[in-house]
Amino acid sequence: MERIPRTHILVLVTALAVGTVGCSKLSARDKLNKGVQAYKAGNMDRAIELFKESKQLDPALLNSRLYLATAYASQYIPGAPSEENTRKAEAAVREFKEVLQVDANNLSAIDGLGSIISNMAGNPFKPELFDESKIFHKKHIALKPDDPDPYYWIGFINWTLAYRSNDVLRADYNKNARKPVKGDEPMPDKVREEFAQKNAALIEEGIGNLNKATSLNPDYASAFAYLNLLYRQKADLVGTAQEREQLLTQADEYVEKYKVIKQKELEKAASGGMPAS
Repeated sequence: MERIPRTHILVLVTALAVGTVGCSKLSARDKLNKGVQAYKAGNMDRAIELFKESKQLDPALLNSRLYLATAYASQYIPGAPSEENTRKAEAAVREFKEVLQVDANNLSAIDGLGSIISNMAGNPFKPELFDESKIFHKKHIALKPDDPDPYYWIGFINWTLAYRSNDVLRADYNKNARKPVKGDEPMPDKVREEFAQKNAALIEEGIGNLNKATSLNPDYASAFAYLNLLYRQKADLVGTAQEREQLLTQADEYVEKYKVIKQKELEKAASGGMPAS
């Protein structure tokens, strides 16, 4: 038999390798498409397996990783104590972070991390996770400063942290108090000073971010709702009844703005339109 030249063999091997890679990429996209169909049908276990296979076939196909992370996140139940539930959240975080290793500015992964980490922080309460969640919302702002949502989420997180601190300080005081302080009453001076030391900057940051969200979207009902709640926390920072009353009045004004927006949404929905927020 006539010998095949070495250069021809190399060309043949290269062609076969390219063909194999091409087939893998096509198969990866097919698995991704089938996974999306399973995801939309609510078959999450099947969707996850298909997204995993797609990722293995083509690690560069970031949509497979994003859908895989999103599928894990959608199965996570905030506050549920089981190890399996925790593993789903951790798997979602891992997959989103892998996307950022490839594309550091991927907004879907950034937002996914901000959301899932915030959900993991609530029960049991882990303030360090809320702080980590805020990092990703601030990354979104750095990339797209005209998007209102990350400002809202920072405001929501800061209210959550301040409210928790307020609640704990009141409960600690009430353990030994002759006259317990109710949640809507002013704090005793020492308790108020401790609350202010821990939370004044947090409250101001939250208010600033929520105001930014409403300036970008004047119909952002949820942002007005949390402005109301943060102003009630701010009222616990001040020492005089007059200052407190002014802040509570401002909080009530945000409640009214929220009600107006929600009424507009109801009227729009009734006329066949979609709500603004």
